[in-house]
Amino acid sequence: MACDSSLSRLPEDCVSRILSLTSPRDSCRMLAVSKQFRGPAESNLVWDTFLPSDYKPRPSNTCPSPSKKELFFALSDYVLVEAGKKAFRVDKSSGRKCYIVSARELSILSNGIDNIWSWKSNPESRFCEVAELETSSMLSIEGRIRTQTLSPSAKYGAYLIIKISNQAYGLDSIPCEISIATGDRKIASNTAYLRDPADGKKHILQGLFYGNRGEMLKKRVDQLGDQRVPRKRDDGWMEIEVGEFFNDGGDEEMVMSLKEIKGHHLMGGLIVEGLEVRPKE
Repeated sequence: MACDSSLSRLPEDCVSRILSLTSPRDSCRMLAVSKQFRGPAESNLVWDTFLPSDYKPRPSNTCPSPSKKELFFALSDYVLVEAGKKAFRVDKSSGRKCYIVSARELSILSNGIDNIWSWKSNPESRFCEVAELETSSMLSIEGRIRTQTLSPSAKYGAYLIIKISNQAYGLDSIPCEISIATGDRKIASNTAYLRDPADGKKHILQGLFYGNRGEMLKKRVDQLGDQRVPRKRDDGWMEIEVGEFFNDGGDEEMVMSLKEIKGHHLMGGLIVEGLEVRPKE
């Protein structure tokens, strides 16, 4: 390729500087194109630009310092931060910051009483505890994050990470309201059903149980959105997209919420691990 030939005539540090203006994905692709680019594509100069600017590795007297590329990929898996209240990683494709706010850091209330939720350990969770809804006739989950902690000039999505227990009931009789707001400005608004997409039989039985009352309540909120449902994640949990926003580099507090519209019926069996904020393509 002519492009490859032109690059190969440049000094390695020049190629590294060019690659530092691209992305982690592009640098890895360059490694696959030709072995002659291995040096520039793996250089600390390139991967230092992909690491978060506020990241400072802890020095060690016993272990050799890893390369910047090794540090980057070590951070591409979630690590606990802020005394285990949040999890942090960098996105492998873009190098942008991602966070999961644990259930303990969310505002989780029901009927104004917080002991309707129980706190339990879960071997599949990255946090010490998850929250499980015992029984209630009202549901409100709210998470907050400041945009200055995220990567600037990037579009982000917010996702509630959940499981639905085998004994769950009443969660998807009517849709929930999901929204993202900052200050008095609502950025995104939609509706969602808290149901396991793989459990169609339970959905049919609940539809028969609630009957016409559920259909009447659904009509009240049909105009709010497209009624999202959870989808499976690679880590064994499910997630439901709350909404998206663009981080322009300012310092705003994003408030992400899921609220069950009052239907005066009991529900239980929702398990919440946290709320993830990650970049979108």
